[in-house]
Amino acid sequence: MTKRDIATQPRSVSQVDQYEKCSWQFYLQRVERVIPRPAAWSFQGTAFHAAAEEFEKGFRESSEEEMVQLFSDRYAAMVNGAMQKEPNLDRWMTANKKPAGEDIEERYRLGQSQVRDYVRWSNENQPEIWYDDEGWNGFDIEDAPRHDTTTGLELYFKVELGGVIVRGYIDQVVRDPKDIGAYRVRDLKTGSTKSHFQLETYKVAVEKQFGIEVNSGDWYFGKTGGLSRPVDLSEVTEDQVAARFVEMDQGVKASRFEAKPGFHCNFCDVSHACSAFRGR
Repeated sequence: MTKRDIATQPRSVSQVDQYEKCSWQFYLQRVERVIPRPAAWSFQGTAFHAAAEEFEKGFRESSEEEMVQLFSDRYAAMVNGAMQKEPNLDRWMTANKKPAGEDIEERYRLGQSQVRDYVRWSNENQPEIWYDDEGWNGFDIEDAPRHDTTTGLELYFKVELGGVIVRGYIDQVVRDPKDIGAYRVRDLKTGSTKSHFQLETYKVAVEKQFGIEVNSGDWYFGKTGGLSRPVDLSEVTEDQVAARFVEMDQGVKASRFEAKPGFHCNFCDVSHACSAFRGR
């Protein structure tokens, strides 16, 4: 990808978060296309999301064992694929400096446990997933070929905010149990990192594109097997959200990329190509 490509492509929450945290990491990963070091936590999260989505799309008719098997198959396939590209496990990223082989095994078991917990939690609480009975509201279905765009599961959006095209996928849009007629945006987390800006963007995008009211958001945490406290989004405006996308977009177009060394460097998957990190 060239600088011109990155200057004209649509933006996302992850791009803004990365650019604000360290725009040099953004440059290395998205412009220079440095190959990132693999990390088992990424595969764990992706496989968990696949199992949760499949369980909800199947109207919660699948068993725990079926969903655990789906997670296991997806996780194993991604780990094996990464090993073929990077067989040296010493180069893999891990938490707490543990050996990569040990980390891979632990996250395999942890992910299976988190899937079991999610299935039990969902069966018990029966969250009401939003369904758009009017279809794709005039948008081109080819814009999001990978997903069922008429349900609030991995819901694709593409909107213009402050003149910037913003797109992404929302894990879940559910009926708000405490606000009649309104809905809640929900992000599923296998780790502990969370972003209020992500929920704020989702609120604005859903209201703008699908015309439904969203006044709150929350996170489902795989670590605890339950929901966070709801986040009040009722006062969030489109202009507030757009401002951060515009600032980031202008920075990229102006080629403003600056290294911001800090604790987060320990979890950067392109630090091996960063002179600022090597100099610390």
